[in-house]
Amino acid sequence: MSLVQAAGAALRAPVGGAPVVGVDVGGTKVMAAEVGPDGTVLRVAHRATPGRRVDVALLEDALTEAVREVAAGRRLAGVGLAAAGFVDAAGERVMFAPHLPWRGQQVRARLAERWQVPVLLDNDANCAARAEAAYGAAVGARDALVVTLGTGIGGAVVLDGELHRGRNGMAGEFGHMQVVPDGRACECGGRGCWEQYSSGNALVRHARAVLAEPGAVGPLLDLAEGDPALVDGPMVTQAARAGDPVALAAFASVGGWLGTGLANLVAALDPEVVVVGGGVSAADELLLEPARHALAASLVGAEDRVVPPVLRAAHGPEAGAVGAASMVRDALGRGLRPRRARRSRRRR
Repeated sequence: MSLVQAAGAALRAPVGGAPVVGVDVGGTKVMAAEVGPDGTVLRVAHRATPGRRVDVALLEDALTEAVREVAAGRRLAGVGLAAAGFVDAAGERVMFAPHLPWRGQQVRARLAERWQVPVLLDNDANCAARAEAAYGAAVGARDALVVTLGTGIGGAVVLDGELHRGRNGMAGEFGHMQVVPDGRACECGGRGCWEQYSSGNALVRHARAVLAEPGAVGPLLDLAEGDPALVDGPMVTQAARAGDPVALAAFASVGGWLGTGLANLVAALDPEVVVVGGGVSAADELLLEPARHALAASLVGAEDRVVPPVLRAAHGPEAGAVGAASMVRDALGRGLRPRRARRSRRRR
């Protein structure tokens, strides 16, 4: 049974070309995008993510504001949600999200009722894989691995041309594979998770630690007005492109860990292509070049096999939203629609 079939019954075709919106719900920001039939992003709205320790209503308020801005008063055909968390096999609930407050909530039904439009829900990396398989770097690949680097790491697996979701709908949660026993504490509650060494957070942490040492100087510190605590990901990327050694070292570390983790996944899955997306992928070769070197150096039998190319996602940071919209558009084409939320009734 497909995700769309599990999510519900039939969606009417959009009336008068009503827009389809995809929403990427990340650990630090929300991006809502109107997406055309060819995967083109037509209109975008951003909001900050309130954080994982806030009330769920604040997060859903931010989603609502972003969707309303993109809708601009128009009737929507449907909204797809790409959530940075563990989504159940039915596409109804976010069971756990290390960087968001959802814990088992009926996210799809709550937002469908609030917005009064059909809503579909899946993991953000699964949505990114849909975008790349349909319109991007994985077009034509029967077996592909998609890894997204943002606040943390997400992942998705395409096998025989189909997205593999697993028994619980949670396949591809690579970011929480343990790569360092008893390593850095992770937001998930574990230690030594891959995303603690290769992610946007890891990139910034590395740079800040070096700049906090006595006598630190350079373009990156200048961008942060002399305060290491103000360093963020875009600053590190900007400084690295200008040749700043601290920023380049941060990308070498994060890219190296990326390649080491990819070597384990390639050994297990033997994909045709590896696609890297998420916000950190905007750095392009600053991230991918060290990742390719580490992949080739760590992959067992690399000299006797075809090592898959490591490519940047064609849709970059927009891949999750594009894939979420594609998920809805596919549902429209099948004449399917998510169930609307039912109001609970108490027995008297």
